[in-house]
Amino acid sequence: MSAPTSGCVTEEGSVLQPPFSSRPKSSLGSRFSQPLLPHFGHVPSQMPNILSCFLQELLDKYLIANATNPESKVFYLKMKGDYFRYLAEVACGDDRKQTIDNSQGAYQEAFDISKKEMQPTHPIRLGLALNFSVFYYEILNNPELACTLAKTAFDEAIAELDTLNEDSYKDSTLIMQLLRDNLTLWTSDSAGEECDAAEGAEN
Repeated sequence: MSAPTSGCVTEEGSVLQPPFSSRPKSSLGSRFSQPLLPHFGHVPSQMPNILSCFLQELLDKYLIANATNPESKVFYLKMKGDYFRYLAEVACGDDRKQTIDNSQGAYQEAFDISKKEMQPTHPIRLGLALNFSVFYYEILNNPELACTLAKTAFDEAIAELDTLNEDSYKDSTLIMQLLRDNLTLWTSDSAGEECDAAEGAEN
């Protein structure tokens, strides 16, 4: 499996934006969840609330509300989806359901805007597709939708690869590679599970 790579694809909001998620199952654990889980274990009722307040105050009321162009709005909505996805890793019960809904809502809004306003090769649109597909795979346990989203984003970008400018070429092609790596991993995992199920049926 490829190691998670790539930071912000733009300088805007770089202090706040975590790297793109590149690997199912271990991507969040290796980079984000493991360092946070011990703290959540000690203050289970405090830390999620603090982070949720941060999201609501900073992202909703300031960054997203004051975004002046589609790229900025997609970028900050993606950030919101990412942070709620991280919270979903440690949330339980009704809190987890609400956190998942918040993450999916932010991702979906960003996704709809990106499809209307941004080229398929735009690194922010590709990064959104990458993280949204990981959300489907890891949080919703829906590999079919995860693969469909990732493959569509990859194929659409490949079809317009000649439109890439020099400034964004490296970022875009790197994210496309991560999309392809995830697709390879997810399809191999699915094939392995099918083989295990078939062997179990025979026994």
